[in-house]
Amino acid sequence: MARSGVKITLIIIFVVIVVAFSISLLAGLAGRSFGDKIGVVEIDGVIADMKDIMEDVVKFKEDEGIRGVIIRINSPGGSTAPTQAIYSEVKKLRERKKVYVSMGSVCASGGYYIASAGDKIYALPSTITGSIGVIMENVVLEDLMKKMGIQANPIKAGAYKDIGSPFRKMKEDERAYLQGIIDSIHNQFIKDIAEARKMNLDAVKRFADGRVFTGSQAKEYGMIDSIGTYYDAIDDMKKALNIKGKPVLIYGKRPFSLLRMLVSSIYNEIYTQWFSTPFKFLYTPN
Repeated sequence: MARSGVKITLIIIFVVIVVAFSISLLAGLAGRSFGDKIGVVEIDGVIADMKDIMEDVVKFKEDEGIRGVIIRINSPGGSTAPTQAIYSEVKKLRERKKVYVSMGSVCASGGYYIASAGDKIYALPSTITGSIGVIMENVVLEDLMKKMGIQANPIKAGAYKDIGSPFRKMKEDERAYLQGIIDSIHNQFIKDIAEARKMNLDAVKRFADGRVFTGSQAKEYGMIDSIGTYYDAIDDMKKALNIKGKPVLIYGKRPFSLLRMLVSSIYNEIYTQWFSTPFKFLYTPN
């Protein structure tokens, strides 16, 4: 009797799994087969790794069934190279399909850089955006090390190889050298925003000094196009694309993984702060 009960239980579990899988498969096929589709790319948190986001952008660009794309951004920014790479791919996507951007609570610095590549930008009245600038953070431990009797002894080839070292104060020529790099990256930032937003360079420079703005203030400067929610962006895209009925939203999410989430969190908090490129498009509230 006991064995019979176990068999029945296993059969029931197996049937439930098969039915659940079948329903999921049919729902997926239905989503692919019926209704006009709008792709949704989500950018959440510090921008450190471009791979997944760029894969989603490219996938939606090449999928003829995707009529338009909403990019949902809730990010304070991040490292320069990934930000510029994503911006570039969004511009390519915009050449083929409509791209609307919906800002979340924060869409600042590198987040705004990417947002500027969209056809239209939506923000909430209280969204924190702007922070158009570049920052390099440098901690100097020289005086503390002297008190502890610790002395750095670097061996290097190249005068600037240990520039920015936390073990000594920066020299004036080194500071000028790094300032030149930061100014160059900042100018790229401003130029790309002006080009994408079809604005005059001087107009962009008015708000590209590192200040942050609310969504309402950003609207006054022409940094965004509309005050509205994520669903307002979807409704407006639906009208612009002349979609009848309810559009099917295709998300670029990857399957949830606890390990992946933990690794990503550690990467964002430690690696991007200490070991990646020192130049960042990052909103740093005081």
